Amino acid sequence: MTWIIVGLGNPGEEYIDTRHNTGRMAVEFFAKQQAFDEWKEDKKIKARVDRGSVGKSPTILVNPDTFMNKSGVAVAKFVKSQKAAEKMIVVYDDLDLPLGKIKLSFDRGSGGHKGVESITRAVKTKKFVRVRVGVSPSTAAGKVRKPEGERGVLDFILARFKPAEMQELKKVFKTVSEALETTITEGREVAMNRFN
Repeated sequence: MTWIIVGLGNPGEEYIDTRHNTGRMAVEFFAKQQAFDEWKEDKKIKARVDRGSVGKSPTILVNPDTFMNKSGVAVAKFVKSQKAAEKMIVVYDDLDLPLGKIKLSFDRGSGGHKGVESITRAVKTKKFVRVRVGVSPSTAAGKVRKPEGERGVLDFILARFKPAEMQELKKVFKTVSEALETTITEGREVAMNRFN
């Protein structure tokens, strides 16, 4: 069965390199690492799609070209059953984790992430793998310093990463790529034990 990897973000030039596009950027990085074909724009399903194989498993990468809260529209075209959903990995930004950290989970809630909520509604199950990528600043002791209030959160996630943060992200994306590959080739339990 084919694996589906979804990178969450917003379409358009103004959102390039913003924190809310972390999932999308991570999946683009993975496509390069795995030497996948070229990304193709699929206007019908409103997504950019790339296909290849990870190990022996056929894999489709999907970066929805809808806004975050409509991400499920594109995903529903690829995931038609609960069984298929279990072969889906959604990569996205997480304010509850500091920049530099990732966390894998399965069959969990959305944590308030609009993109994940949209996908859960579209595929009618929570039974899929999530790779949460931290985007929040942290104290010297490693405690997360999340932005306050709805406006503060919005301004923060829609702001671009600073150059030093981008350097950190490149390292994180290598880890995300390894976690994606491990999930597909060795299974999600192994990946969670190794990367959490």
